[in-house]
Amino acid sequence: TVFFVLIGATCFMYLSGRLQEKYGPMKLAVTGSIVCGISAFWLSRSVNMVEINIWAFTVGASSALVYLPGLTVVQRWYPERRGWVSGVFSMAFGVSAAVMSPIFSILLLKWGYEALTLATGCAALLIGLAASVLIRFPEADPLAATSATSATSMALNDRSVAEALKSRDFWCLWLTWVFAGAAGASMLVLATGFGLARGLPLAHAVALLTAFNLTNGFGRLISGYLSDRIGRSRTMAISFVSAGLAYLLMPHLAELWLWATLAAVIGFAFGTLFAISGPLTGDCFGMTHFGSIFGLVFTAYGFVSGPLGPWLTGHILDITRDNYTFVFSYLGLMFMVAAGLILLVR
Repeated sequence: TVFFVLIGATCFMYLSGRLQEKYGPMKLAVTGSIVCGISAFWLSRSVNMVEINIWAFTVGASSALVYLPGLTVVQRWYPERRGWVSGVFSMAFGVSAAVMSPIFSILLLKWGYEALTLATGCAALLIGLAASVLIRFPEADPLAATSATSATSMALNDRSVAEALKSRDFWCLWLTWVFAGAAGASMLVLATGFGLARGLPLAHAVALLTAFNLTNGFGRLISGYLSDRIGRSRTMAISFVSAGLAYLLMPHLAELWLWATLAAVIGFAFGTLFAISGPLTGDCFGMTHFGSIFGLVFTAYGFVSGPLGPWLTGHILDITRDNYTFVFSYLGLMFMVAAGLILLVR
């Protein structure tokens, strides 16, 4: 089911960028909210896994239709703090699951499956549509420090999609998503299993995943702020090297608090990938075709990172009989490669 969610988001991320250039962010967000609400109504009536996977693909597509215009708009409104506002936006998107999961669990017990999904669909429609009408690009400010001539010149220097695809920057960023995305996403799958394999009870093993999720969400605000101060590539490289070292050290330690701390470092790097990649894409290629170019960058995560990370590591664990030292070394080296690649992006 998660696979279909991710594929839906990936397939529609580039399309969302193209549609945004033609119809604007508000209409795109309205469409995403409607699709999200309707998909929840569909889920309430689903009776087999085929119908559930149709929901998963559809809700993934709706997230792309909402996420991309939001990410673009906040950068347009705050051009001098694009890293920080992108971090705030990405944090809200990432932390929402941590906030809503326990609420959904409680409501599921009280209301039941069908009532909960119907209520979720109504909430998505009402809140989504109310917020969507506020999502718009800023109007030209005649008192802005940048003159109209200068702004036009900057827009002319923005690269097209075809120009971006021919550049080294694009492919280094795309490969960064392949390796850092695979290494980061793998911890989502491996954290609890690693703790259990080391003899921890389930309640303690889950602490590793909790530590990862906390920094993956809230760390995006910090990394976005830092990227405005010390540079985007440098911030990402530092976080990736730290995560690589954390993976390499993790199987050689024997304390719960140390494992949780290292899992938090990896979560911070994973969140940094999401928080800063958007502003870095804007830095490299401009904002005129930002949505389309970022949508193409995101294909690395949706189509390649999953097979290279969670799927392959699970397969290796099966073959090696839970040899986490080998798997974590493999993932740590992937983060190191990502650090070298992102430093090539100018």
